[in-house]
Amino acid sequence: MARGDGRLTTELDPDSPGPRDACGVVGIWAPGEEVSKLTYFGLYALQHRGQEAAGIAVSDGTRTVVYKDLGLVAQVFDESTLAPLQGHLAIGHARYSTTGAPTWENSQPTIRSTSTGTAIALAHNGNLVNTADLLKEVDHLGIDMGTTTSDTHLITALLAAHPDESVAAAAERVLPQLRGAFCLVFMDEHTLYAARDPQGVHPLVLGRLASGWAVASETAALDTIGAHFVREVEPGELLTIDEHGLRSTRFANPEPKGCLFEYVYLARPDTKLAGRNVYATRVEVGRTLAREFPVEADLVIGVPESGIPAAIGYAEESGIPYGQGFTKNQYVGRTFIQPSQSLRQLGIRLKLNPLVDQIKGKRLVIVDDTIVRGNTQRALVRMLREAGAVEVHIRISAPPVKWPCFYGIDFATRAELIAGSLDTDGIRAQIGADSLGYVSMEGLVRATEQPATRLCMACFDGNYPIELPAADLIGKHLMEPQPQSAASHSPTAQSKRSTEASTQVREGTTA
Repeated sequence: MARGDGRLTTELDPDSPGPRDACGVVGIWAPGEEVSKLTYFGLYALQHRGQEAAGIAVSDGTRTVVYKDLGLVAQVFDESTLAPLQGHLAIGHARYSTTGAPTWENSQPTIRSTSTGTAIALAHNGNLVNTADLLKEVDHLGIDMGTTTSDTHLITALLAAHPDESVAAAAERVLPQLRGAFCLVFMDEHTLYAARDPQGVHPLVLGRLASGWAVASETAALDTIGAHFVREVEPGELLTIDEHGLRSTRFANPEPKGCLFEYVYLARPDTKLAGRNVYATRVEVGRTLAREFPVEADLVIGVPESGIPAAIGYAEESGIPYGQGFTKNQYVGRTFIQPSQSLRQLGIRLKLNPLVDQIKGKRLVIVDDTIVRGNTQRALVRMLREAGAVEVHIRISAPPVKWPCFYGIDFATRAELIAGSLDTDGIRAQIGADSLGYVSMEGLVRATEQPATRLCMACFDGNYPIELPAADLIGKHLMEPQPQSAASHSPTAQSKRSTEASTQVREGTTA
């Protein structure tokens, strides 16, 4: 278990979480720079994409060292852990698990040595859909996967399976075998690599540093570390960065299908996706909502944080004043202290508390990003009515989420998705709102300034652009052989196993 930070959970209802993020990856090639610290700050900027584990791999040209642990970036790393991570290139990862349990062993970057001694470290954002096929190939090659159960470890194992090949040649062989969403940063002792799936489901961008290059999941991370945005890594592209410069090759023809949910929820508002600022997109969605679902009201309120830009747009378009309706607890983070049932019923007040003087006696428009199970919105409506609101109108800056995602976002199952079984009026009744409006698919797509043909909208319309296998060959726990005991998840035991496997790995512990 990771070190607790004494702060409150990010979930309004820990028993009913909302959509979980994709992961965040960073790669740095910059001789003469403190690459571990650049990677750390890049990961810090991507913390919203994954909060379960964090790790950094660094090479000085002779050996590769990995340090990783469960917890937030700032929990895993400090000056003492970063200081020994010296070198000229590094990769980093902030994890939310989409394949494989959230255990220490499945944290990233992964590392594996070839029989000739070359170490390959790899970090992955996304989720593969042909994991079962890759697992068969790994078994056929006689590769021991130990107790790891993530698709990322399969990729690393396959890259290291043929020691007579260079890492670049191995990548050109392995990458075309992968199906699903993958943004990869990986490295050997001398070279940084980056690759993006042919559909480009999730973002991956290239930046220029004064003395090198950077690759990251979002442009916001490049901004944070002082890298100049150059361009997106193209779908189906493999980048190679070393002392000879930057080189690009194609391992697959591009078939762009960028994740529409990145614009709604996943990406930071200060990030650009396909050249479009995410904040501007969300404000435009709010304007669209005001046109599609007008209502007479006294105040527009955004649910922090991702609902705020759309609320501002709704207010601008409707002419209804925008105001702050909630005070957010600024120290909300991970916790390992579970509330009792009586405390859990307080739920939402752990994170948000209404400003009663702003709310009492008013007709409110509440703008939120999504409704998954409906529990959060039900609690919000009840809390606002208790604070004296006379009407509560809910507006959602995404269409109804009706289908699960298999490309790197951990939604509820279809049976748990409230829009999978109820129409809009049924959902309105369930959450207790006076009215409910979802932005139209056309309105959301228009706000992205991307053609619908270049977007993945599977969680909204059920049309999956990358073919899925049979139901029993896909899922977060596909590689889990059986439920593991708490003892087997002990970081002490895991650290010992990994040290025996590779002396190039250094692990965070939970002392």
